[in-house]
Amino acid sequence: MLVGLSNRSQNCNMDGNSTSDIVILSGNSHPELADLIANRLGVRKGGCSVYHKTNRETIVEIADSIRGKNIYIIQTGTKDVNNNIMELLIMAYACKTSSASSIVGVIPYLPYSKQCKMRKRGCIVSKLLAQMMCKSGLSHIITMDLHQKEIQGFFDCPVDNLRASPFLLQYIQESIPDYRNSVIVARNPGSAKKATSYAERLRLAIAVIHGEQKEAESDEVDGRYSPPCIPRSRTMDVSVGVPAHPAKEKPPINVVGDVGGRIAIMVDDMIDDVQSFVAAAEVLKECGAYKIYVLATHGLLSSDAPRLIEDSPIDEVVVTNTVPHELQKMQCNKIKTIDISILISEAIRRIHNKESMSYLFKNVTLED
Repeated sequence: MLVGLSNRSQNCNMDGNSTSDIVILSGNSHPELADLIANRLGVRKGGCSVYHKTNRETIVEIADSIRGKNIYIIQTGTKDVNNNIMELLIMAYACKTSSASSIVGVIPYLPYSKQCKMRKRGCIVSKLLAQMMCKSGLSHIITMDLHQKEIQGFFDCPVDNLRASPFLLQYIQESIPDYRNSVIVARNPGSAKKATSYAERLRLAIAVIHGEQKEAESDEVDGRYSPPCIPRSRTMDVSVGVPAHPAKEKPPINVVGDVGGRIAIMVDDMIDDVQSFVAAAEVLKECGAYKIYVLATHGLLSSDAPRLIEDSPIDEVVVTNTVPHELQKMQCNKIKTIDISILISEAIRRIHNKESMSYLFKNVTLED
């Protein structure tokens, strides 16, 4: 397990002349994280102004010369997701047309990563976004805990998908009293692999929540499910039609595993709409769990998430600072933040110095 990075990465100052050709730029999505990364690397942020005209068009102005420089653009996904994307694309293209040597996109939370599968007559939006990023001039992507690891295949450039699990595991060991009496809980069967990975590293048991929850919008019945009309004038009639796919019948929500008298720790890659987490926490409470924690990498916490968390049986929600959530923390005292800037800084340092990235993926498996 990767508990901490090497000593030199605690203060990732680069050697001698290596800082002369590195430029850190940031958009408006998460300037605080960009400042933390720049401070750890011991470099000054490049002069870059990103703003919107009265007609809401995005304007990017780079103050310093970047000809022949290695550019690192720090831009994450927030609630203002479409502006975040356009800022990133325009910044990358501005660097490309200004003859930058290389342009690396540092995108801790990749927007639209949930839309990575084909649904009905929709499209795979994350592939479209990946192609746009590559076309804009990005030659390398650093991201963290992609919703599906297969998204890396959508890019025509190298992608380093960093993991926040060492920081979350360290938090469990150091900040949850009596964590040995815990059980790792998968909120649904789909996240059982991640829960198993955490449980094996902490030598704990797992539990899985299964059953009927709020119906997803993509599962709603609409006219597209109606059977096709067969004209009478066909030369050949098929007496037995196409067999109907049996509908899923989910049982009432229940917990598979023993959580009675124990601490329940739910793990996931992101926490956005918290209603499913709250429903799971209520079931865990009914089954005897005396404390409930939720750990996730990306704390999007949309709409009225802080109020729902505050009124729920959840004792603590722990997320990293890949996405800014200071406003949500002011509304809910249960939200805690882990700083992962040291991991991103070390990744940038290793890429810039052409060092191996394997240390950052030590003991990482497909389930992480």
